[in-house]
Amino acid sequence: MPSSQPPEPRVARRAVLGAGLAFASLRSWAAQDANAETLLRKGGVVAAFRHSLAPGTFDPPGFRLGDCSTQRNLSEEGRAQARSVGAWFQQRNLQPSKVLSSPWCRCVDSATLAFVPPEVWAALGSPRGSPETTSAAHLHELRAALAVASSRPNRFEVWFTHMFVLSDLANANTSSGEALILRANPSGKAEVLARLAIPA
Repeated sequence: MPSSQPPEPRVARRAVLGAGLAFASLRSWAAQDANAETLLRKGGVVAAFRHSLAPGTFDPPGFRLGDCSTQRNLSEEGRAQARSVGAWFQQRNLQPSKVLSSPWCRCVDSATLAFVPPEVWAALGSPRGSPETTSAAHLHELRAALAVASSRPNRFEVWFTHMFVLSDLANANTSSGEALILRANPSGKAEVLARLAIPA
């Protein structure tokens, strides 16, 4: 729905979201291993990851999807973090039924290093322009897919996406490499059941 308010500057929005990252990261440790593992084993959830560490903020001017050399990419620490995500799941014999990713290389690489080359899904892509808000059409797709995943016991999906997408979908801040364990509530909106932050 169009708004009469002026667009929110994306830098300001980054500052507001970023202010909660430290608190969100600390809080994740309290619930991560046991609670997240139990939920994943029961199924009917999505582990929605923010991509692993990729230093910087915006992509370079003129970046192109499909050309990783033009994008902001994972650091070596980020690559190690993604491998640690995969190791955590392997050690617990937790196998996702589906691995989906934003088209951005840092998300595809996070997914590939952790699990397998993912199915690329535009709805998980980073918003462009100002304000950096996920489109209504993409949010509709994400909520519909989450509702389907939530109806499947003993199965879970893994998604790799961006901070703003997770903020718009689940109204939650995330750190690089952190996952929100999501389920659709009765109204179809995303509910955060737990967090999972795996150190590199």
